[in-house]
Amino acid sequence: MLIIGSHVSPYVRKVLVALAIKGLIHEVDPITPFFGNDEFSKLSPLRRIPVLIDGDLVLNDSTVICEYLDEAYPQPLLMPASPADRARARWMEEFADSRLGDLIIWRLFYRRIVAPRVYKLAPDEAEIAKVTDVELPAAMDWIEERAPAEGFLFGHLCIADISYACFFRNALLAGWTIDAARWPRTAAWIARVEAVPAFADTIRFETAIVSSPMAERREALIAAGAKLSEKTYGEAAPRASIMLG
Repeated sequence: MLIIGSHVSPYVRKVLVALAIKGLIHEVDPITPFFGNDEFSKLSPLRRIPVLIDGDLVLNDSTVICEYLDEAYPQPLLMPASPADRARARWMEEFADSRLGDLIIWRLFYRRIVAPRVYKLAPDEAEIAKVTDVELPAAMDWIEERAPAEGFLFGHLCIADISYACFFRNALLAGWTIDAARWPRTAAWIARVEAVPAFADTIRFETAIVSSPMAERREALIAAGAKLSEKTYGEAAPRASIMLG
């Protein structure tokens, strides 16, 4: 299997954790979507990551990919057993992918990390403050009411648990952390997910990426133990994101 996408992306990390838990051999082409070439556009028409290539099967979207993995390689299951709990898990994951994706990725991480480094755009600190001081805390209050007091959301670790932990890693990289005094259940729950070996192992790749200049990241990832593909769907110059208008 090949996964196209950077280890730092929460959507890519979700898939990589699922693959690791299931013990599935895979390689990674660690590009960010902004540097995808024309071949990447054919595989990912929205120019988003991750992309999974499994033989002649090409899939986009982390939720679609993880559901495929859970159905094609069911042990261990990463979705709850009952239909009702599976539906609840999908909704929890959707809240993370949509609301936290908007707040943490596009309006915090993108503005503070990606735009300045890739497009040389100064971050709008007033807009960032609106996210960190108002909108993200409101989302956190909703999450805190649903965070498990112990263990995981549905008894065993599932994709929904992994999704939330992935987004909060990006929040951390952008300078925002969960206030354990204000949201204690959420902070403890995310810490439990991050402690799962398959998740904890991703942090060394995250560190390799954020601590290295872009030209040296591939070598840094290899040194950290990442299994990278020889072929890449990346190119040297960034393109504007079609999802940002």
